[in-house]
Amino acid sequence: MTQYQCLSLASFAELQQQHNDLQIVDIRQPEVFALGSIPGAINLHAGNVDRFLLEGEYDLPLVVVCYHGISSQNAAAYLVEQGFEQVFSLDGGYDGWAKQQGLIAQ
Repeated sequence: MTQYQCLSLASFAELQQQHNDLQIVDIRQPEVFALGSIPGAINLHAGNVDRFLLEGEYDLPLVVVCYHGISSQNAAAYLVEQGFEQVFSLDGGYDGWAKQQGLIAQ
């Protein structure tokens, strides 16, 4: 059985450069997602997860993002169970990425 992998911020940047078709799903609440997100990310929540599973690209790399990289691990495991082949949980989450980008203070 395939398992998700934890992905460092540095490895995430490399993966973004390697894959133009990288899927990024952000599982934070919609109102928080609206305040800022990783470019290209879609907000995945209870209201749209069924549609995402129907329309998802199961063979493309998929990175799951949350606040700090904890909740994304459970979501990543769930998406693997649903049949996604290459699933990653972003270590540090959106906060880590935003700090790296200089969008929020260290």
